[in-house]
Amino acid sequence: MGVSDAQVLWRLVRGQPRRGTLAERLQGFYGPQAAHYDAFRERLLHGRAELMERLAPEPGAVVVELGAGTGRNLGFLGERLATLESVTLVDLCSALLEQARRRTRGLPNVRVVEADACTYRPAAPVDLVYFSYSLTMIPDWEAALRNALAMLKPGGALGVVDFYCSDVEPAPGLVRHGALTRWFWPRWFAHDGVRPTPDHLRALRGFLPDHQLSEHRAAVPYLPGLRVPYYVFVGRLAGEFAS
Repeated sequence: MGVSDAQVLWRLVRGQPRRGTLAERLQGFYGPQAAHYDAFRERLLHGRAELMERLAPEPGAVVVELGAGTGRNLGFLGERLATLESVTLVDLCSALLEQARRRTRGLPNVRVVEADACTYRPAAPVDLVYFSYSLTMIPDWEAALRNALAMLKPGGALGVVDFYCSDVEPAPGLVRHGALTRWFWPRWFAHDGVRPTPDHLRALRGFLPDHQLSEHRAAVPYLPGLRVPYYVFVGRLAGEFAS
């Protein structure tokens, strides 16, 4: 185990602070590990490249990432990034956003904004909004989803990749997780302010009936033999969202 992994794991063991505003709690948790954030999460946050490939923004698109953290997901856009009109990276954690600013220096079409995903609103409707392992960290996640949908143009796309656990009796065609999975992962992640729940996926499918969804499991660093469930969702807004 390297020094950077040890520092991140120590913060995970300590967990997210229980006091303060959400911004203060995020800063207290991520600030000491911000420089090592990406290296550790490369082995934990699976499906991000697949999400960006499915979203496949067209040249000239206006894109917003809510809960963007360090801006690492821009790398999964590849050559598409330079063709986009603009990408706005929104997050509440100033330490992670500082990493994003360093990463995006020299990219004139990328803007970094410190703001709440539940209330941030661009000046005009956008083509694409996505959450990458951030929806589970937003206490009022439904407000964040509604806000994301409200900023989309008709025909715009919403993408999400995140951890989750299934319903006890999921809808036909969806994966059913065993009782141990449904019990273990919410308790494991809650210590760090992450809330994997079936509610997110249920809401996404209800808001956006026109969607693509795939369900997966992936390894977790330093937890041999355990595989955490995650999903990749891309939905398209048929008309204007009635918030």
